[in-house]
Amino acid sequence: WFSSGLWPIGTLGWPEDTDEMKRYFPTDVLVTGADILFFWVARMIMMQKAVVNEIPFHTVYLHQLVRDEKGKKMSKTTGNVIDPLEIVDEFGADALRFTNAQMAALGGVLKLSKQKITGYRNFTTKLWNAARFAEMNEAVGSDGAVPEASATVNKWIIGETAKVRETVDAALEAYRFNDAANALYAFVWGKVCDWYVEFSKPLLLDGDAATKAETQAVMAWVIDQCVVLLHPIMPFITEELWGTLGERKKILAHTDWPTYGSELVDGAADAEMNWVIGLIEEIRSVRAQMHVPAGLKVPVVVRNMSEEAKAAYDGNEALIKKLARMDELHIVAEFPKGTAALSVTGAEFGLPLADIIDVDEEKARLEKSLGKLAKEIGGMRGRLGNPKFVESAPDEVVEETRANLAEREEEEGLMKAALKRLAEI
Repeated sequence: WFSSGLWPIGTLGWPEDTDEMKRYFPTDVLVTGADILFFWVARMIMMQKAVVNEIPFHTVYLHQLVRDEKGKKMSKTTGNVIDPLEIVDEFGADALRFTNAQMAALGGVLKLSKQKITGYRNFTTKLWNAARFAEMNEAVGSDGAVPEASATVNKWIIGETAKVRETVDAALEAYRFNDAANALYAFVWGKVCDWYVEFSKPLLLDGDAATKAETQAVMAWVIDQCVVLLHPIMPFITEELWGTLGERKKILAHTDWPTYGSELVDGAADAEMNWVIGLIEEIRSVRAQMHVPAGLKVPVVVRNMSEEAKAAYDGNEALIKKLARMDELHIVAEFPKGTAALSVTGAEFGLPLADIIDVDEEKARLEKSLGKLAKEIGGMRGRLGNPKFVESAPDEVVEETRANLAEREEEEGLMKAALKRLAEI
């Protein structure tokens, strides 16, 4: 550790006055583990001050030790080591990199498991499929300029892209790599793949020539921005897509980082599309809670509808009906008996379910499940409330019990909410 204290200058040719010393010293950011903060980091600062009277770096980023899924330090003798080369062969380097970035919270514990890596491998597949959808619809070849948009859906996704760009920049500047990864995951999977791709289909397939051309340009730009913003974390798949989605003047690694921001957000489009998404999600949530058959189209009733809500519904009716698996909308003065109410701004929507599901059977099923769940929760709370268990059990067992309890309590909350809805029918 004493000789390693000279690393910042020893690697650059010191004590000679080399070109490398002039160019690279002092450095900027040191990335290292917290366990060698005194052994190495402090010694480097002291040695460089003593030898060349310079602080060798202005920032130290302390990352966590990679542990196994139970939080135990990886060790060959324990047998819980994951070989990164095997992981790369099975899942790809990008999935492994994204997993590590997503878990890189300051002060957190990096628990690595194949299950998590599998999830982010699926994320890379989702991005690939979105790019292929764009390619099949000739939505490629963006020159990087923000496209003009008149369709509400296109204005909305441009604004969402601008929001995530600002979020990612702020996270990277603060060394919160997990926040950057989580924001990109939510945007690419949640906004682009789950919503914009679906919203764009009617415009690409049935829109007039001008609308289709606009949507192709916007989608090409949005997919490009996904690829650009993900590149620092997932360099391989993004570079590949960059090269296949159009003629480029330079590789993605040399492309300028975007600088657009909140000036691209259209307030009216943002409010309308988020209202539409909220309605669809509410209908889907009630359907899932009430065990409505997935393929069954159900009618929806509404009362006390504001002008803004009516305009948003009328402008997106086809999309709402398709994505919510909804039949006709009926305007009513009072909800019919057996209606499950939805929480949506500017209107009272409801699903008349009395003739679609067996309410008593659903109540019985939920009450039985809640009884079983209550026993599990009680057992886990008892263990965690026992000082002997908390003090004597391995840390990973205690943490696993707490995580399981949190999951069961969340599940209990959802079941109770569903039972409350049934009581109102």
